[in-house]
Formats: sequence, structure tokens, C-alpha cells
Amino acid sequence: MIDFMGHWWVLSLRGVAALILGALALFWPGATLLSLALVYGAFALIDGVLAAVAAFRANKGQRTPLVLTAIFGILSGVLALLWPGLTVLVLTLLVGVWAVMTGITEIVMAVRIRKEIEGEALIIVSGALSIIFGILAVLWPAAGALTLALLIGVYAIIAGITWIVLSLRLKKRQTEPRPTA
Repeated sequence: MIDFMGHWWVLSLRGVAALILGALALFWPGATLLSLALVYGAFALIDGVLAAVAAFRANKGQRTPLVLTAIFGILSGVLALLWPGLTVLVLTLLVGVWAVMTGITEIVMAVRIRKEIEGEALIIVSGALSIIFGILAVLWPAAGALTLALLIGVYAIIAGITWIVLSLRLKKRQTEPRPTA
């Protein structure tokens, strides 16, 4: 028997939470992005402070990486908390550059393995779409950030529906009579 079958309601709650997150992201994408920037800022600041504590307690030969981590974490955390809008734009630019690089590598990979597999055209299309998205995100970071928030919303809604459906199936299976051996 599946271990969490008796706790189907936990999956339902996760689904409802995901639906709420998805709705918030779709109806207030700007607030969603600013919230993510603020959460990142708080995380980076806390991580930096903890790295500083670890550096203070570390042996002299092991302090440098921890001190650098502490400085970077504290600075980036403070900057993200002071300027969350700028943090969102910088993150969008990084995602855009990453998407372009990922697209290029996907196309190169597809060309290299085209003799070994069928359907490499799908990989090329995926790579091309990634490059297009990346270029658009770099050229128009505000629109790219908005798209990211909307994708988070759509994903959360799909995940929420999936969790709720799974929980209801588990509940139904739990109430069904079990065959005796």
C-alpha cells in the first residue's frame, strides 16, 4: 500500500495552495515577481550572515571562501531587498542569456546526434524557441519578467489540479474494499 494513501487530504491542501499561488501569479504578476525578489533577498542576506558566522568559527586557512560567500550574500541580499524591481530585471536578463545559451547547445547537440536518433528536428525547434525567448527577454526584460510570472502561475495551477485529482483518487481507492489474499 502507498504510504501517504491515508493522508490524501494533505495532497488536496497542497493542490489548493498551488491553485492559490497560480491565481495570484496570474492576476498580480508584478506582485509575484517582487515577492520572489524579496524572498531571494531575505534568503541571500540570511545565508550571508550564516556564512559570516561560519567564517568567524572556521580555521584561518578555511576562512577566505566563507568570507567571500558572506560578503556576496549580504550585499546581494541587501540590494535585492532595497531594489526588488531591479533584482527582477537582472534575474530576467540572466534567464534570457541562459535561454540563448541553452538553445544554442540544444541545436548543436541535435546536429551532432542526428544520425543516431530520429526526431532531432524537435530538439532543434526547442533550441530555436529557447533562443527566441532569450533574445526577447534580453531586449524587453520587463515583458520577459511578466512572462516568467505568468508561466509560474500556469504551472502552479496545473500542479494544483494534478495534486487535487491525485488526492481524490487516493481517497476513492482508500474507501474501496480490498481483496483478501
